[in-house]
Amino acid sequence: MNVPPSRLHQGKPMLAASIGGRGIASNSDVTNRKNLLLLVQLRWLAVAGQVLTILVTQYWFAIPLPMPEMAGVVLFLVGLNGFSLLALRGNRRISNAHLFVALIFDMAALTTQLYLSGGASNPFVSLYLLQITLGAALLAPWSTWILVVAGSACFVFLIFVFQPIAVPHQGGSDLLALHLRGMFICFVLAAGLIVIFMTRINRNLRERDAYLAALRQRSAEEDHIVRMGLLASGAAHELGTPLSTISVILSDWRQMRGVKRNRELSGDVAEMQAQVERCKSIVTGILMSSGQARGEGTIRTTIRHFLDDLVQEWRVSRQPFKLDYSNGFEPDVQIVSDTALRQVIFNVLDNAQEASHDWVGITAERQDEKVVLSIRDRGPGFDEDILVTLGQPYMSSKGRPGGGLGLFLVFNVVRMLGGDVLARNMADGACVTLSLPLAALTDGGDHEV
Repeated sequence: MNVPPSRLHQGKPMLAASIGGRGIASNSDVTNRKNLLLLVQLRWLAVAGQVLTILVTQYWFAIPLPMPEMAGVVLFLVGLNGFSLLALRGNRRISNAHLFVALIFDMAALTTQLYLSGGASNPFVSLYLLQITLGAALLAPWSTWILVVAGSACFVFLIFVFQPIAVPHQGGSDLLALHLRGMFICFVLAAGLIVIFMTRINRNLRERDAYLAALRQRSAEEDHIVRMGLLASGAAHELGTPLSTISVILSDWRQMRGVKRNRELSGDVAEMQAQVERCKSIVTGILMSSGQARGEGTIRTTIRHFLDDLVQEWRVSRQPFKLDYSNGFEPDVQIVSDTALRQVIFNVLDNAQEASHDWVGITAERQDEKVVLSIRDRGPGFDEDILVTLGQPYMSSKGRPGGGLGLFLVFNVVRMLGGDVLARNMADGACVTLSLPLAALTDGGDHEV
């Protein structure tokens, strides 16, 4: 299968750049968005908890509180959540600074509430540790240390500057019991929130790590394709000269009297020359698809004509026993013919014929802005363990050197075109479905192989 190395070279740096820059940056932004959403959810719980605590303290324990000021802090947190949700809906990138500022605002709101309700003597002062714990999980190290310094400074500030509250209880034992109950409530609240949100944060981080691992795997596969493409191009160069020499010799043989008189020998020489010409045509196709020969220029066609010509060419060259072909792609669109895509479809058809000599079915249809090509056979189907790892190099049930490389290239070329490959077993054989976006096959397509 001749995958164009020139286009592969174009795709390789783009992939490397995405791993080193935009790909990681994009995934980091997704992770930060998820973490900011967690902070929004935590802030809603803080709002509900503060409202409940204020009401219980004011009306159950009969401890007077500055209600207007504390209600203002709660409304500030509600407004901050509204602003955060607007930021999440927009296209603006969420960075470490956004998370840091969000936690600083939360710390400022907590400090204000503690200032209004007894300062450092308030049992809920230990909630600073919850915010610092979240900062350690979400932020860069320098941001976390700034958060530690800010929390410590707020604690020291509350020791000396605060609004005392009038506790109606008489006696130190009642005051101590009330303080212990508050400490217990704060402990349970902080412990529960830490477990819930740290679990969700770790899940976000695991998803990011899995995404980066997939990018690295894809980079390794692209590098493998580049090496194979260069090898194919080099082999085509090396084979060109001996094939031309053999073609000249065979032409001379056909002119010899002994060969002309022997009809059987003349036919064999003619067949040999035809096969040599076919080999030369394949070599030329490899060189053209690799960008090293551009004699014919870009071939423009339509989806229907491209598929009709491709199937007809495969029918003539492979001569299947029975081929059922249905082209239901409507309405037709213009595309640029791509040798690599042609070879991808040829490869899937060859595999289908190898598995099912008596019948191969091909169906083409349009689904929204995609062309979907289904290739079926009546063979034994894919082994279950092979089906799980299908598309990986050297994963094949054929038991021969190099097995599995064809489908490996199929998966990667289609993926680089922005499409999908689905392989599945059916009741009477197997089916491989290629789904390609039309934008990738036209001049305006952004995907290149």
